[in-house]
Amino acid sequence: MLKTACPHDCPDTCSMLAEVEDGRLLGVCGNAANPYTGAQLCRKVAHYEDRVYHADRVLTPLLRSGPKGSGNFSPISWDDAIELITARWKSIIAESGPEAILPYSYAGTMGVVSMTACDNRLWPRMGASRLLRTICSSTAGAGYAYVNGSTAGMDPEDFARSQFIIIWGANVSSTNVHLMPFLRKAQAAGATLVVIDPYRTRTANAADWYLQPRPGTDGALALGIAHVLFRDGLADEPYLEQKSVGWREYRERCLAFTPDAVSAITGLPANEIERLARAYGESPAPAIRLGYGLSRTTNGGSMIRAITTLPALVGAWGKPGSGLLLSSSGHFPLNRAHLAPPHLRRAPAEVGGPDYGRPVSRAINMNVIGRALLEEKGPPIRALYVYNSNPAAVAPDSNRVRQGLTREDLFTVVHEQMMTDTALLADLVLPATTQMECLDLMTAYGHLYLNLCKPVIAPLGESRSNLEVLNAIALAMGFDEPCFHESAEDVIRGALESSHPWLEGVTYEYLEEHGFAKLQTEKLDQAPFARSAPFRTESGRIELLSAAAERDGLDPLPGYTPPMDGSEENEARYPINLLSPAAHHFLNSSFANQKELQKGEKSPRIWIHREDAEARSIVEGDLLRVWNDRGEVMLTAAISDRAQPGCAWSPSLWWARDSPDGRNVNALTSDCLADMGGGSTFHTNRIEIERAPAP
Repeated sequence: MLKTACPHDCPDTCSMLAEVEDGRLLGVCGNAANPYTGAQLCRKVAHYEDRVYHADRVLTPLLRSGPKGSGNFSPISWDDAIELITARWKSIIAESGPEAILPYSYAGTMGVVSMTACDNRLWPRMGASRLLRTICSSTAGAGYAYVNGSTAGMDPEDFARSQFIIIWGANVSSTNVHLMPFLRKAQAAGATLVVIDPYRTRTANAADWYLQPRPGTDGALALGIAHVLFRDGLADEPYLEQKSVGWREYRERCLAFTPDAVSAITGLPANEIERLARAYGESPAPAIRLGYGLSRTTNGGSMIRAITTLPALVGAWGKPGSGLLLSSSGHFPLNRAHLAPPHLRRAPAEVGGPDYGRPVSRAINMNVIGRALLEEKGPPIRALYVYNSNPAAVAPDSNRVRQGLTREDLFTVVHEQMMTDTALLADLVLPATTQMECLDLMTAYGHLYLNLCKPVIAPLGESRSNLEVLNAIALAMGFDEPCFHESAEDVIRGALESSHPWLEGVTYEYLEEHGFAKLQTEKLDQAPFARSAPFRTESGRIELLSAAAERDGLDPLPGYTPPMDGSEENEARYPINLLSPAAHHFLNSSFANQKELQKGEKSPRIWIHREDAEARSIVEGDLLRVWNDRGEVMLTAAISDRAQPGCAWSPSLWWARDSPDGRNVNALTSDCLADMGGGSTFHTNRIEIERAPAP
């Protein structure tokens, strides 16, 4: 068995073992030696060989030979492909400047090599438009950072010592499966497990107590909890005096959020709000696992910010089994300057010259890629390079995205493992390796372990890694900086060149032997938010009143505004709010083309409450037309009290070819941005539903 790791966009980032015979991958399993991820793998990757050898794999460079979207391609050599790319790009740069070229990537593969380094080398050197990679975590990160200064949080293994645990807006049974054993251990020792979610998820089934607020009202609930904590003397005022800024002003803000007022906003009974606040405030070891999903609303940042104040109010930071975890990504002290050399960023006029200069001015938010492709004028986007992502399926307002991708004058290159919805709309498709075929280093956002992701088989067909391809393009463009000559091992060794005590002893050789290593966060009493350690804010304290937020044009104190999809008229016209969180068997659009995993999801479905179904004469299994002003999709009805009246749930994301009318739920989602961090608003999505007309 060969040591490797899972590269996908999941907080667990599992240590894996691969079984290989005669150069062929036979199967994978979890590496039992890893104390956090252990021997268990999720359903998605448990049969990774099915992905590696899938019929949809792209195995040779392909040049479009018919209309965009026709699926007609002809093989082309790698040399000819690189020559075609660089010739087109040089022509575009000469005519329109380098900002007419846009990379589009996110976290289809999350390695330090294939994601971090590849996002931060060629594109700034060339002077291409910057992509703001904000589709997932930026809003939550911004709301959290206004309070705590970084995305660091408690060690997830410490949840086993917690006595009162709130899983807030996270379906960990589907999206963070390796946390569940630690939650179960805490329950077995007497802890209470609370789940707060507008839909009764698999995780809610494991809870001792389930609360179902209306979508987008969690911020008001957090302020209501704070109200009770202050009112009933459960706030740790000596801790707040020592470690926070603005706690008295925040106490005044919370006066208006009485249990009755919060009940009217959230739909939760006032006595349940009281009970929750007291149980949290009285627990000697309270912990919160906070999910990203609730940040994907128009008020998402403010909701995250309000919830993030709660551990401070009860003095939970630095105590065993206490605190909050949103993400552990802020813990990893890698050598970022090696991964993203700061001297590479250049001004457009300086590209091709000898001197490095000021930053490129234009940035494109990835959530508005459809609008950008159709409307951006200064200069228009004339070339798109896609890797680690499938925007035709995953980006919001997908009808507009597809319209932009079908522009005949847009030169689109897609470097992909599979013939995805986006690849079908490309001019040139390049074959990408899976992580079983290339070397990478994995950090994590759900634990504190580094994993070395080693190749276990040779690349299939003519597939090449992100680094190989982007280095080849850079050299063909005439860029000869040392970073474009680096191998994946060079990148990893450079990333590990850090004097930080958490990385003491973590070398390439150690990872090669053991496969993984845990950050030594106990070193020098620098554990995240230890009682003697400063927070990473400007003041070094918890900022309940944030000068940084005020400078950014936001309320200096956490507050609550309701979510809004467009106008009040739009809200009235479309009475149901659609949530489209991660499916149990898919990971965004990854794995959604595998038949066995499709069987688990059954079909593109929508769960609605029986009251909403009865009002529309809908019965279980009906094919429904689901629509708003942005588009429409066809989904199969699932009638369930797991949803609440006025709220529907449709897990994502099916490919267009496997959807009844060739569209998934992102035909309905808005590209409106959240209140903080420029993030997505997938879950502020008002719709109407009816039985589909008979064919």
